[in-house]
Amino acid sequence: MPELPEVETVAAGVHAKVAGDVIQSVWFSSQREPFKTPATEMETVLAGRRILRVHRIGKHIVCDLGSGKGRGSAHAHVEAQWIVHLGMTGRLLACSPDDPVAPHTHAVLELASGRELRFVDPRRFGRLSLHPIKSVKGEEGGASSGFHGTGQEPLSISPEAFASLFHSRRTPIKAALLNQKLLQGVGNIYADESLFHAAIRPRRLACRLTRAELGRLHSSLVKVLREAIAQGGSSVSDYVDANGARGFFQLQHHVYLRTGKPCFVCGTPIRRILIGGRGTHYCPACQS
Repeated sequence: MPELPEVETVAAGVHAKVAGDVIQSVWFSSQREPFKTPATEMETVLAGRRILRVHRIGKHIVCDLGSGKGRGSAHAHVEAQWIVHLGMTGRLLACSPDDPVAPHTHAVLELASGRELRFVDPRRFGRLSLHPIKSVKGEEGGASSGFHGTGQEPLSISPEAFASLFHSRRTPIKAALLNQKLLQGVGNIYADESLFHAAIRPRRLACRLTRAELGRLHSSLVKVLREAIAQGGSSVSDYVDANGARGFFQLQHHVYLRTGKPCFVCGTPIRRILIGGRGTHYCPACQS
């Protein structure tokens, strides 16, 4: 499943190509699984809207939509939000109308520029939905309640707030990192990699970690996520960016999917265990 760096890469790529464009028409497939909001409702809301901004929240791609009239800008009033969750194999692609339509395409948004925004998902675990925008009373400028996701953002949370999420959790730290109600966007790849760089074994109970270790984990997680974003994410399965290109961070993985291979630091074979049903990779010598 695409994680924070992959979703960030896709969102940024789509934004660069379609921000400011107007959705002229919408097509959805007859498969119901990808649609948390009924396709007919999404078609009614999306058609004629201007795409103001495309950004990431957790593992979700959020398209801020405004009026199709006028030139529009990122600061224009957001009237609706279209939420894309890529699931296991989902792709959000900015295409030319001449590009062949891939099998398992479930949404095509035709834009005024001539481009098309396509959602492709062979396994149909991805989800498309609308998020209602409600006015927030008492806030200047007509502020609205946009989509916030489920937990804290790993790239913006402070070290102190990060530590407070975990210091009382009696679960393995690997499982706690994957809890989207605590931190949203972190998945198997970056939990394993950040624990390696923080020199922490994934089975250790979160509540047993010292403040210093939690501070080290916070720093490692932020560093790993930012490096992965700079490399376009990790292409270990079906992931590609908005242009259909693969990422490169998988070439820098120290433990993830390296079972039995020598650790780059000490040479000890990397081990794989299960924690909460999830494959987990670590170095038994470097992580304690």
